[in-house]
Amino acid sequence: MAESKIEIKVGGVSFSGEGGESWLSAQLDKMLKYLPELVTVVPPQDKNGDEEADQGKRTVGTKAKGTLAAFLTTKSAKTNKTRKFLATALWLQDQGNDALTTNAVTKAVSDNKQGSLGNASQCLVQNVKQGFCERTGKKQFYVTDEGRSEIG
Repeated sequence: MAESKIEIKVGGVSFSGEGGESWLSAQLDKMLKYLPELVTVVPPQDKNGDEEADQGKRTVGTKAKGTLAAFLTTKSAKTNKTRKFLATALWLQDQGNDALTTNAVTKAVSDNKQGSLGNASQCLVQNVKQGFCERTGKKQFYVTDEGRSEIG
């Protein structure tokens, strides 16, 4: 029987194996099955970097990785519309969208085929009341550290 090798890295998870072709094929199938969850794993930060550059970064929770669908699933934010709004806003913010709007959140939910939010403005109001979001302008807001902690 011929020996085969495989090495796979998805997000912060890596797998390398050596063995028979059928065994490696089975391991690859397992990795593919859990791919949506694996892309959300964040690799550990390198502590040898510049600490001054890290001081301005948020320290609560981890950055959102992967698809919106996977993020909402892992954060249990598929059914509660206010939580779905907050999780989607956090996902967008972690994608580099600093000036969020209710329209941007609604569009992200729709574009990623994650149902609807109903009244997105009301979802924002509820998240602001709880301290999970803060308005920065007439129509813009951001997710606070408390909101990041709430989502996990």
